[in-house]
Amino acid sequence: MKRRNFIGTTAAASVGLLTAKTGNANAVMASENLPLELKNNINHSACFWCYSPMPLDEFLGNLNKLGIKAIDLVGPEDWPLLKKHDIHASMCWGAGLGIEKGWNDPKLHEELIADYKRVIPLVAEAGYTNLICFSGNRNGMDDERGLKNCVEGLKQVMPLAEKNGVVLQMELLNSKVDHKDYMCDRSQWGVELCKQLGSENFKLLYDIYHMQIMEGDVIRNIRDYHQYFGHYHTGGNPGRHEIDETQELYYPAIMKAILETGYEGHVAQEFIPSWSDKISALKQGVTICDV
Repeated sequence: MKRRNFIGTTAAASVGLLTAKTGNANAVMASENLPLELKNNINHSACFWCYSPMPLDEFLGNLNKLGIKAIDLVGPEDWPLLKKHDIHASMCWGAGLGIEKGWNDPKLHEELIADYKRVIPLVAEAGYTNLICFSGNRNGMDDERGLKNCVEGLKQVMPLAEKNGVVLQMELLNSKVDHKDYMCDRSQWGVELCKQLGSENFKLLYDIYHMQIMEGDVIRNIRDYHQYFGHYHTGGNPGRHEIDETQELYYPAIMKAILETGYEGHVAQEFIPSWSDKISALKQGVTICDV
């Protein structure tokens, strides 16, 4: 399932299993062996959309059993349930028009500004900090013009974000495989946007899976641009499945590089489990990243 579909409709969809390795045969630990013994150097989170059609209430219960205290990509309608389970919303959504229609299109600015001005105070009132946003697709627009448009639009909501202590985070996504034509698809473009906005309340959500596809050199970019990265997502490449030896990234080294920058925010697992026991897959991912 594409995340754009989940964010756009919040509809449940099944995820196909890998043909080579499936189910508990792959699991290095079973979900019965809960909870995790975490080192508490990395603040772990998980993206809910990857676990549909599991109900949110059930997923939050599993997070509690694992000892994971945060969740990504849930909106205001679900925050009361998070409070019930004492789970933090480490990356909120609920404002905007989706991934493809974003701040690079001035025709959308009026609607986007109104929506973000509505949601930013809700995020702050709920005790959360991070709110996701997107550049939108190019649709024939050059990157320089898109950058200027994003600056012009976002500047109109940044004072409210600063007043409420909310950080808007634009996600870096690949335009090669998953999100064709998406504009904010390279670290340097996103960093330039941060520089032109000049606010500590605007950061980049650095998605390791997506940026491995677009530019690689993950650890160097984390070291060079970490001051502009406000949040991290994981995912195995190729395939966006487990982050173990089945893929090309070595996450323990990446996590150590993140820690070396002094980062104190959350790292959210955003791989799509291919195992039949999805919670065991999540447990493995968190264990790999718990350096």
